[in-house]
Amino acid sequence: MRCRKAGIVLFWREKTSDNMSLRQDYDCVVIGAGVQGSFAAYQLAKQNKKTLLLEQFVLPHTRGSSHGQTRIIRKAYEQDFYTQMMEECYHQWAQLEKDAGVKLYRQTGLLVMGPEHSGDYQLFKNTLQRNKVPTVILTRDNFPQHIPNVILAEGDGALVDVTAGVLFADRALKAVQGQFQKLGGVIRDNEKVMEIKPGPVVKVTTSGGVYQARSVVITAGPWTNKLLAHTGFQLPLEVVKINVCYWKERAPGTYDVKQRFPCFLVTESVETKEHIYGLPSNEYPGLVKLTPDLHFVLDYHPNYSNIIIGAGFSGHGFKFGPVIGKLLCELCLGEVPSFDLSPFRIRRFQSNTKSAL
Repeated sequence: MRCRKAGIVLFWREKTSDNMSLRQDYDCVVIGAGVQGSFAAYQLAKQNKKTLLLEQFVLPHTRGSSHGQTRIIRKAYEQDFYTQMMEECYHQWAQLEKDAGVKLYRQTGLLVMGPEHSGDYQLFKNTLQRNKVPTVILTRDNFPQHIPNVILAEGDGALVDVTAGVLFADRALKAVQGQFQKLGGVIRDNEKVMEIKPGPVVKVTTSGGVYQARSVVITAGPWTNKLLAHTGFQLPLEVVKINVCYWKERAPGTYDVKQRFPCFLVTESVETKEHIYGLPSNEYPGLVKLTPDLHFVLDYHPNYSNIIIGAGFSGHGFKFGPVIGKLLCELCLGEVPSFDLSPFRIRRFQSNTKSAL
């Protein structure tokens, strides 16, 4: 049927095209547009894969763990594999800054404190030194000159991970999603996944349409197990809400990043054996997904090799976003991963995983 009013014809065609897009086929569908999913989608688009990034909430939102003003970026870890992964993360964050033309990182250093002869403190110290990370070892004599307005507890050791600092989280998430779209990637927010039907071609049904893809990457944070239930599988994930405490400065600006106050980590103290982290800038609480061993899950679905799972980032995964995205992309493409994924494989939970059927 033809219409003389061109505007109506154009509107009809656009609407038809939009409706058809709801049933398009993709090389890959990524479910969950937090930092891990966004970087996975970006990496896939860089490999010229037709990629759809789905998000159940309207972007941006504050219901997951990728929101907020800032996150700590550091190489200080107890395990070598995290420190080594962070080496590449720094390079990739710098590249994203350059590509997007946006400042995403501020170097502040990370002050690590804890009982000098305790196991945890020594693990941090040894890992940094073993991997030749720029580190300053502080003593009780020189501590006040380096870190004013902080008192080092009796018997505590202290060191500074020099290259550590702050990532501007909201800005970083917007930047990587923008680069993904520049490469032709499609983001559909406010679309909740209603069903995942596994097979050689995976069918994903959302509140807004039906999509088919050769592979699916699930990076859905606290909603991971709800999605995995469609595939008859569950991970031993515990969702917790972290408590974020704020202290009002007696003298405004004393602990500000502009005064070179660092991020900090207390490995243990009289009050608690848990690690305590702090930043010189504001932060917001979020939902954290904990695995039993606090390590990530980066692996194929045990029954469907074209469904890839990225989960359990246990409150410390944001800074790893660029490398996790790359690893999920490599798994999706059937390539050899850039890093050893043994610590992140699902098989370590064999006694804890279960069927959802």
